Amino acid sequence: MDEISRPELFDFHGVWMTHFYTDNWENIQNFQFRPDDVLIASYPKAGSTWVSYILDLLHFGQTLPEREKSVPLSKRVFPLEIAFPSLQPGPSQPKLYGTDLINNLSTSPRIFRTHLPVQFLPKSFWEQNCKIVYVARNAKDNMVSYFHFEGMTSFHPEPGDWSSYLQRFMEEKMVFGSWYDHVTGWWEKKQSHPNIHYMFYEDLVEDCGRGIDNLCCFLGLSPSSEEKDMITRRVQFDDMKKNDMVNHSNFRWMDFKKSSFIRKGKVGDWKNHFTVAQSETFDEDYKQKMKNPTLQFRTEV
Repeated sequence: MDEISRPELFDFHGVWMTHFYTDNWENIQNFQFRPDDVLIASYPKAGSTWVSYILDLLHFGQTLPEREKSVPLSKRVFPLEIAFPSLQPGPSQPKLYGTDLINNLSTSPRIFRTHLPVQFLPKSFWEQNCKIVYVARNAKDNMVSYFHFEGMTSFHPEPGDWSSYLQRFMEEKMVFGSWYDHVTGWWEKKQSHPNIHYMFYEDLVEDCGRGIDNLCCFLGLSPSSEEKDMITRRVQFDDMKKNDMVNHSNFRWMDFKKSSFIRKGKVGDWKNHFTVAQSETFDEDYKQKMKNPTLQFRTEV
């Protein structure tokens, strides 16, 4: 893993962020969406890589099959807000900006992703009435996955030990802010915007085929049953974990000795991390913070 200095968290318009996601802010806010763009949004480590791969295969699996073997998913579906040092070796280290990478995409529709909370989305998104797929994951499993991710990547702050991380999550002092605000903000926006498809990670684990059918319905796609079967097979977790075009193993700022990027993909792995007392404390805190009773999550399937 190449070394870059782990960033500091800071309050950015009321949301905890790091400079890797704010250094290009003016260009993000002025970003011009196109009507046929498809945006995948989620809180970090809630399943956006999984959904990115599904959408890429649905749109381009038949027309551009060579992408599968030669272009990493990270170069097919870019994050809007990134401002990372270039992957090119050398002293100058120019920045890689998500906005530039997306604007240079030659495919149509452009599929890209974001972890931004709903209030940070550029206004041209709403003007163009693009389609957005939001994927949400239960807080406990989401936190466990985020904990392992922040341990292995150098462009996030050091996670510390599990108990202090749990405390930080409950204090909502996370990169991209509060999980509660994030999932609730997008949920409430969906009620007035039919172009938002809000899906749950747990539903996808329980019945991936049904999740793909729902996505096809939302996006107006009609793949053959053979195509759908092929996609469902390819996006199984164990296959994605072994697939070097999907598992981010080509990414320089992740330490795969500490964790894999695609780790378990299970619902309920939180039980291997939370003590009984931690779980009870968290549940009490959750009741206080989860204000919208219409948004319900499952912590097991």
